Amino acid sequence: MKKLSIVAIVVFLNVFTITAQQKISLEEIWTGKFRTEGMDELHSMKNTNQYTVLNYDRTSRSMQIDLYDFATLNKVSTLIDTKNHSELKGVDSYTFNKNENKLLIASNSSPIFRHSFTATYYIYDIITKKLQLVTNKEIQEPSFSADGTKIAYAFENNLYVLDLISNVTVQITFDGKKNEIINGITDWVYEEEFAFVKAYEWNASGDKIAFIRFDEKEVPQFSMDMYDQGLYPTQTVFKYPKAGEKNALVSLHIYDLKTNKKSDINLGNYTDFYIPRIKWTNDSNTLSAQILNRHQNLLNMHFINATNGVSNIVLKEQDAAYVDVTDNLTFLNDNSFIWTSEKDGFNHIYHYDKTGKLKNQITKGNWEVTAYYGFDAKSSKVFYQSVENGSVNRDVYSVDLKGKNKKRLTKQTGTNDATFSPNFNYFINSFSSVTKAPVYTLNESNSGNEVKKIVSNESLENKLAAYNITPKEFFPLITEKGNKLNAWIIKPTDFDSKKKYPVLMYQYSGPGSQQVVNQWNSSNDYWYYMLAQKGYIVICVDGRGTGFKGADFKKCTYKELGKFEVEDQIDAAKVIAQYEFVDASRIGIWGWSYGGFMSSNCILKGNDVFKTAIAVAPVTSWRYYDSIYTERYMRTPQENASGYDENSPINHVDKLKGNYLLIHGTADDNVHVQNTMKMIEALVQANKQFDWAIYPDKNHGIYGGKTRLQLYTKMTNFILEKL
Repeated sequence: MKKLSIVAIVVFLNVFTITAQQKISLEEIWTGKFRTEGMDELHSMKNTNQYTVLNYDRTSRSMQIDLYDFATLNKVSTLIDTKNHSELKGVDSYTFNKNENKLLIASNSSPIFRHSFTATYYIYDIITKKLQLVTNKEIQEPSFSADGTKIAYAFENNLYVLDLISNVTVQITFDGKKNEIINGITDWVYEEEFAFVKAYEWNASGDKIAFIRFDEKEVPQFSMDMYDQGLYPTQTVFKYPKAGEKNALVSLHIYDLKTNKKSDINLGNYTDFYIPRIKWTNDSNTLSAQILNRHQNLLNMHFINATNGVSNIVLKEQDAAYVDVTDNLTFLNDNSFIWTSEKDGFNHIYHYDKTGKLKNQITKGNWEVTAYYGFDAKSSKVFYQSVENGSVNRDVYSVDLKGKNKKRLTKQTGTNDATFSPNFNYFINSFSSVTKAPVYTLNESNSGNEVKKIVSNESLENKLAAYNITPKEFFPLITEKGNKLNAWIIKPTDFDSKKKYPVLMYQYSGPGSQQVVNQWNSSNDYWYYMLAQKGYIVICVDGRGTGFKGADFKKCTYKELGKFEVEDQIDAAKVIAQYEFVDASRIGIWGWSYGGFMSSNCILKGNDVFKTAIAVAPVTSWRYYDSIYTERYMRTPQENASGYDENSPINHVDKLKGNYLLIHGTADDNVHVQNTMKMIEALVQANKQFDWAIYPDKNHGIYGGKTRLQLYTKMTNFILEKL
């Protein structure tokens, strides 16, 4: 018995050791083993205290849009099930009409660029259960009129209106042409940098449509070879304004469906400008339009009379560097409006009357508002998200319209995000942290108290426990120059402070971005845990220019992208090199996109600090990137040649000493592969040895099939061999 007990103990310990030392693999990361459960396509209803979620039934292989009650979380009904409609192959997204008795359903979507796509759209009548096609064409951005009797949509750069009563479609613009004229849909650079596609809006009475027209005939053209499966490559050609080049000429128009006439709006004496947002006020005859100068440091908001076209400026926002465009403009019942601004040095909420006169600054303090959720008229409360509890955290707050009686509604420290019920009595809170997988709960809006748990990820946490990983630790990193920077570190599970470990640094570093944040793991984080299991320390530092620490911290990089950010990464690496447990001769850095631009600069300008760098889809010269993004932070190359050239890695290739891996997709419509090809040529002519990988027909995300698995295998092997 005694011997058997000893054997049993030994077996148990061996099993426990094997379990405790379970290793994360790239196959597990990229086949979804660590995927979290969530609430897909969550929509808060407007007319009832309910919400909808898109669900998938694996047994029947069908999709359902299910309706739930906010107060009880009980399922009320299934609005539509694809198994009952053979013509509907799936649901990619959906929107409701104003009365919420009809749905617009997108199916069979085909992506164009980052946000844009065409799809087959269906109208579903929730009451009659009838499903019908909007049109047999693949269209863009359909939307219901306010009265629900019409649908507007875009097709091949023109706008159309379908009358649901007569079933007659009317074309309302006629000059749309690929790479020349676009009506009601944004061009490439607006979509990418102002983050919207639908450039038209219905008014509140459903009888007028305002839209932006893009004349891109003079915009320089960019082409990408597509290798596909054919004998000969094809070309994708589109208009792409690089820094300092001609932008599309934009104009604003209003189409009156009663008179079937289009009016052209005279916005005043603007010469080179953007229209980054249009939005109707609650008055169906008054349109708001935000006009931004090319330098993006002066934004004027116009109120436009839709009958006579008279335009008045009601708000001016000016900044020494640049003004950020947001979607936070909200019109209240009296047509006063909510606005967010950084004008006091931090992003805060303001209340203006309908003439544009400031009534009150609602939030104040040396912290940032990170999301505006809405205004509850009955309680006169504003609901928002902020970093008041630390710049790496997010909490949900309420405050009254006068800026009094502020209340923190979320209790746990980490990242909280809310979806409010229509009556603002409840909100669904999603919470996660570096140690807690996402949890969705129903909370009461007055106190913030949890009513009920909806979705959690305990099973994932239990699964992950078998890998015995050491979670991120947050710490402030202070450079020799005195810059205090947010940072996190991942250490090997068997970390021994007496040993010397190699370090891989990760960063993105772009203006207003943030990588050091208290939230659950991304796919990259599991890769870092895998590297930690192999004996590497992984560290991330958010340098100057990143977000949520005030405008001065963010905008200090103005006209000098890559100067202070690179300086901070090099200085941070020098601090890290002094840690007793770090092998100072084995510090590497990697990044993607802006992060690849940074890692390239670091291996060159910091060649005495960094041994190895990986750059994925990097900008190698700001002269190759688009006008809106680059000029926002740098002005034009004609005005700021030294800012462009002194901080672009392509001009510092002679400094390369370490190991450098350069990666790009040939179908990257955002950061063109031209950046990498020009960098390769510069390195070749400098007689520098380096490694590179090109991914045919892959865009900025470099994914599809086993692409990510192969890519991360390549990067892992490079790190194991070169760092």
